[in-house]
Parts: sequence; structure tokens; C-alpha cells
Amino acid sequence: MSFTLHGIAVTSGIAIGHAHLISHTSLEVAHYVLPKQFLDEEVARFDAALLATRNEFSILRSNRPTYAAAEFDAFLELHQMILDDPLLSVAPREMIVSEQCNAEWALKVHAETLQAQFDEFEDAYLRERQTDVKQVAERLLKQLLGHPGHVLPQARHDVELILVAHDLSPADLIQFKPHQYAAFITDLGGATSHTSIVARSLNTPCVVGLRNARELIREDDMLILDGERGVLIVNPDKPILAEYRLRQSEWELERKKLKRLRTARASTLDGNLIELFANIEKPEDISEVKENGATGVGLFRSEFLFLNRDDLPDEEEQFEAYRSVAAGMEGQPVVIRTFDLGADKQIKGAERVANNPALGLRAIRLCLAEPHLFRTQLRALLRASHYGNIKILIPMLSGVSELNQTLHFVEATKQGLDEEGIPYNGDVKIGGMIEIPAAALALNVFAKRLDFLSIGTNDLIQYTLAIDRTDEEVAHLYDPLHPAILHLLSQVILTSKKLGVPISVCGEMAGELAYTRLLLGFGLRQFSMISAQVPSVKQRVLTTSLPEVAALTQKILRTDEPMKIRELLEKLNA
Repeated sequence: MSFTLHGIAVTSGIAIGHAHLISHTSLEVAHYVLPKQFLDEEVARFDAALLATRNEFSILRSNRPTYAAAEFDAFLELHQMILDDPLLSVAPREMIVSEQCNAEWALKVHAETLQAQFDEFEDAYLRERQTDVKQVAERLLKQLLGHPGHVLPQARHDVELILVAHDLSPADLIQFKPHQYAAFITDLGGATSHTSIVARSLNTPCVVGLRNARELIREDDMLILDGERGVLIVNPDKPILAEYRLRQSEWELERKKLKRLRTARASTLDGNLIELFANIEKPEDISEVKENGATGVGLFRSEFLFLNRDDLPDEEEQFEAYRSVAAGMEGQPVVIRTFDLGADKQIKGAERVANNPALGLRAIRLCLAEPHLFRTQLRALLRASHYGNIKILIPMLSGVSELNQTLHFVEATKQGLDEEGIPYNGDVKIGGMIEIPAAALALNVFAKRLDFLSIGTNDLIQYTLAIDRTDEEVAHLYDPLHPAILHLLSQVILTSKKLGVPISVCGEMAGELAYTRLLLGFGLRQFSMISAQVPSVKQRVLTTSLPEVAALTQKILRTDEPMKIRELLEKLNA
């Protein structure tokens, strides 16, 4: 019987193959009482499973493949921290002895207690970490049950396999990648969940949030996954299968054509040059930037140098990282954002607990609160500016006081380098991120003091709409096409243009083809995105006439009905 399921599209592409079901280890385990003489043995069994799980994480870290996203290390660190939580690593041992119960039951009870604690957080991001707790507990439970990991099918070169699971952790995806799955699908997850972020970085078709696919699909069922529309077709009939095989061939052909655009200039039909930059997390990403034809780095997330380690990177280590990127780009622009730590990205050993970390001590607020860390980074950045076209970007600015303090730190750092006779680019450009509504509405203040601006659409949208995009319960309300968002973006881009201050977009919207012409119509001339998205966006730019899109864009701005906005957007992209 053929049927269709709808989920959340994570990675574009069309995959056709047979289902391989991944078993879901439920925490619904049996409870039985043990004689006292067996308690020591049961505690030892629990300890052995705990150690094996820790070793599993260590192996994943030490064998981190080159194709893994930089964020993978942060996710793995989070899972290791959860495993070390006393409720998972200590309390079950005590319960085994005090209640004479089996290890699986003790783990289940305390895992549910820890999940309940996360459920009480007001902050939606922290509530979503229940999923991470469950994933870690299930990994430990599999060790206890004697079948760690997942059972993988025997390699078959004649059959494409699509992995079907109730849920997958980022670590699972990395482990499955070498087995050449055609696609991944899960019941759980949202577009911005940790698993989705890693899946997107692997550039493998993926649909999440299918709810009950794991129960409805049988092993070896024929599947068609449409990663662009978020659609899964189970046991399609012959005409549908033939249609999708044709679409799959067209998709592959299109990808090959896009590679030929690597050296082409991103110029519109009417001759306007558009700058397409790439977002990176580590120096090694430079090869991918060049391979995809980006003409600069629009966002180097420097905080990834600070994560997943027991110490902090000193000035020399940071300097070498920044210098290598600047030198590798051979004079092309390299925008390096000062560390955006706090919220979901924290330094090991200095974790902070806050009721709402996304609105707390993070980014530039943390930099100003920890001046020794900020000075060290500024020294490294300024020194590296001597070796290439480095620009410094300040995240999460919200007021004049923060801006004044930041610029004071920069000038004081320059003075210190002058006194030591250390070379740097005295004219290094300083920019600010526009990701808080207050900064967008008071743009004049920032534009007068900064050399360039960069719109972080991810945070700007969620802060403007008061929507946590990582919370599955409200993620559907996260809408880049909300009239308030469109007017805010248009206003920021137009104002910066009038003031003569260069501006870019470095959030998810920059890499979304659906929004390329819309942003061009707003007046945007610089985009920064994941490297792999550059060829597709470049092709869209090459087939765009700015005068034509400007007229339709103004119609969109005059519309406040969601359906009408989407109709006009489809017309804009036709």
C-alpha cells in the first residue's frame, strides 16, 4: 500500500531507496528485585556500561571525520556533560544498592527525573535539551542491554538505503555517514535541532518531524524522499517512481552544472556585482570556501576555537588560527566575529546557569564582563590583520554603552601593540551585528560609529517574534516572511545604504534560494552563507534583473496577508 508522510525539510535533494529501520531503545524497561549477594555485581555491570559509553564518546571525538560539522564537537561535549551528571552517573548506582533493583530500572528512574528538571525550565532552548538527555540515557541503556550502537545492514552495492529512525543523535549521524545512506528520516526533530544542523552539514537529504514514520514503515519498503518539500512517499506506484527518478536525475545534473559556476562573477542580468561570502567555523574550512567559489569569508565564528577543551586558547593559538585564514584567503575579505559564547555555547569549567540564557550574559556582554578574555582575542585579531584583509565583527550589540566600551577596548589594545612595536593594520574595519530589534531600530547610532554592519537573521527573527526556533512547540511560528520581519529587514538595508555603510546578511536567510531575490530587491548586495549554498545562490543572482525584482518586492512590503506574501514570493522566484 502506498501512502505519503509530511515532515520538516532539512536538506534538499531527492533520494530513492529501500528502508532500513533503526531500532529505538525505549526507556520502558522491566523492574525486578535482586538478592543482596548480586548487588555488587549489578553495580559493576552499571559501572562497566558507564565506562563503555564514555569510551564511545572519546572514540567519536578522537576519530572525528573531516566531513563532520564544527558544531558536532559542541554537541558531543554536551552529551558527555549529560552522561557525567550525578543523576545519570552516580544516583543509579546508589539506587541499585538501596532498593535492590536492576541497573536498567535505576537508570530509567533517574533519567526521567533529569528530563523532568529540564522540562521545568522557562527557557525553551533548555527545555529542548530533554531530547539530548534521552539520547544519552538510551546510549547507556544499550550498553547495559549488551547491544551498543545500531545494527547496520550488510553492504549492498545494488541497493540504495534510506535510514528510518524514531530519533537520531548528532553522533549517530556521523557514525552512519560512512555507510553511504542515501537519506535520513526521523519521527522527531525540528529544522534547527542539533541533529538537523549536523545533517545539513553532511549535505545528505534529510526530513525530520515525521511523527510516526518508524511505526508505519516496514524494513525494505521502497521510499522516495523529497528533501526540498519535506515529503516521504512509501511504496510509490510505478508512475510516481518513474517521475521521481527523472527528477532525481535532473537534480544530479543541476548539481554538476552548478560546480561550473565556481569561477563565474556573481553579476545580475543588469550588470550589478553581488558579493557572495561563506560562513566558517575553523581554519580548515577555507578549502571548501574556495571550492565553492565564495569570494570572501563573511562570518568566521571564532567561538568554536574555545569549545570542547579543558583550557582556553591563548593569544598565540588564536593568532595562528586567524592568520592562517587571512593568508589562505589571499587578500580577500575575512570577517571574524568576536566570540559569541554563552547561551548554548559555554566554556568548559565556566558554565553559567541562567533562567533565559539566550537573553543573558552572552556574546559582547560576556566579552565586556570578562575583559582579560576579550583583550587576548583582540590582540590576536589585530596582530593577524597584518597578514590579510581581516575585519572584526562584534555580536549582539544593543546599545551605545556597549559600543563605546567595545571601541575603547579596541583602541586600548592598539595602543598596547604600538608600545610593544608589534605590527597590525591600523585601519582594520570594525563592524557590528544587527540581531537585536533595538539595534535595528537605532541603526543610525551604530552606523555612525562602525565601518560595516551584518544582519544575523536567525536571532533577529526569533527576538522580534518572541519565538524560540529550537522549541518544536512554537517553531512553526518562526516566520522570515512575517510582515514585521520584512519591514525591519528592508528598513535596515535601506538605512545603511543611505548612510553609506556596507551591510550583509549572514543568517540562514542568506543561503535560502527562496529569499535571494527578495533580499536583492531590498537592496542587499552582500550575502554570507554555508559554503555549499554559494553555487545555488550564485545561479539565482545570474538570472535576476534588479529592476524587475524591485517592483515585486515593493508589492510584498505593501502586503500584510501571509498567503498573498507567499504568492508574490513565488511570482518573484518564477
